[in-house]
Amino acid sequence: MKLYYSSTSPFVRKVNIFAIEAGLDQQLEWVKTNPWQAEDHLTTENPLSKIPTLITDDDEIIYDSRVICEYLDTLHTGEKMIPAPGEARWQVLRLQALADGVLDAGILRFMEKKRTSDMQSTDWDEMQKGAVERGLDHLEYTVSDWATQATQNLNIGVISVACVLGWLDFRFSHENWRINRPNLQQWFEAFSKRDSMLKTLPKE
Repeated sequence: MKLYYSSTSPFVRKVNIFAIEAGLDQQLEWVKTNPWQAEDHLTTENPLSKIPTLITDDDEIIYDSRVICEYLDTLHTGEKMIPAPGEARWQVLRLQALADGVLDAGILRFMEKKRTSDMQSTDWDEMQKGAVERGLDHLEYTVSDWATQATQNLNIGVISVACVLGWLDFRFSHENWRINRPNLQQWFEAFSKRDSMLKTLPKE
């Protein structure tokens, strides 16, 4: 399988962690790609020019990270990280959606700050920051619920949470998401010791 990636993308990191935890990482061929330059080899496979994009061994094209992880979950024989239909599945997918939503808002803030100062919108930044803060607060208040659920069986929801917290450390360390979130901090410190987390730290 071939995966188009960037070493700084939190969504690529999610796929990478998922693949490691599923024992599939050695089956991936990594193709470093800059989606902002709309490189031909990426746009040919993904008209959105986004990463991660996966090319399967059967030459099927799969994107985005959520769909790629769901595909990878069909390839291993261990405990599934995306539960079968039922209450547990919706809880895990909702957690993933929340984490991905916080990431989306954070990335919008990051990209806004790359614009020239005269083009930046304070209102836009504050709106996205509010979404990030509310999402993190919800994770703080509910950490005992979703962390306990994943104690025995790792799932895509907690992987997504770990990726967003790691990305905030990478891109917004000056804002320190840990303030007033001791439960989330404690969980992340423990989870960050996993081999899959240590192997996938973002790099410029």
